[in-house]
Amino acid sequence: MPAEQIHLVRHGEVFNPQGVLYGRLPGYGLSDLGRAMAESAAHDLVDRKRHVARLIASPLQRTQQSAEPIARAFDLEPDLDERIIEPTNRFEGKRMSGPDSALRDVRNWAFLVNPWEPSWGEPFRSVADRMIEAMTDAAASVESGDLVMVSHQLPIWMVHRRVAGRSLAHDPRRRRCSLSSITTFEPRGARFVEVGYREPAAGLQGLATDVGAV
Repeated sequence: MPAEQIHLVRHGEVFNPQGVLYGRLPGYGLSDLGRAMAESAAHDLVDRKRHVARLIASPLQRTQQSAEPIARAFDLEPDLDERIIEPTNRFEGKRMSGPDSALRDVRNWAFLVNPWEPSWGEPFRSVADRMIEAMTDAAASVESGDLVMVSHQLPIWMVHRRVAGRSLAHDPRRRRCSLSSITTFEPRGARFVEVGYREPAAGLQGLATDVGAV
């Protein structure tokens, strides 16, 4: 029998004083607030009183740090999976708002011609495909219990939209995937069904200065 539920956890707030789009860049770990958010997600999972059989994280620093309190709570060693990593983005390291925004630079406009793909980075379809593949493999890797996968906002949102049968193209400002949120799916035969969404760090969101790409 495969995993009973798969919990996709978004990482907590990142320490990003420069306000850049960090993407896959190294050196962007959690802020103190982000660590508190990650603890909130771990507490939520513990409170569910479900058996967590395996913990998987994206290889980026912020997701590995967000997995730490979950690993302690369930006495698990997290596995890393490149397939649940943040998508590539041509604007990594650049500011996306304010007077020095990369969007004001005409040299970057060629990357903005197709927001439905999107033209500035990894196609939405590719993100959804690799996430579903990783979830399918993970679900089959345990005999029972739940899985926790610590990933990023866009990959988790792509799973939500793929499973719901919705277009993958979307307005980034309308993603329902807050910091340290938990989106839960159940394997049903050859498909997944979304069965829950929680924001255990909701009380900390108003203190965040970095909420990810918009």
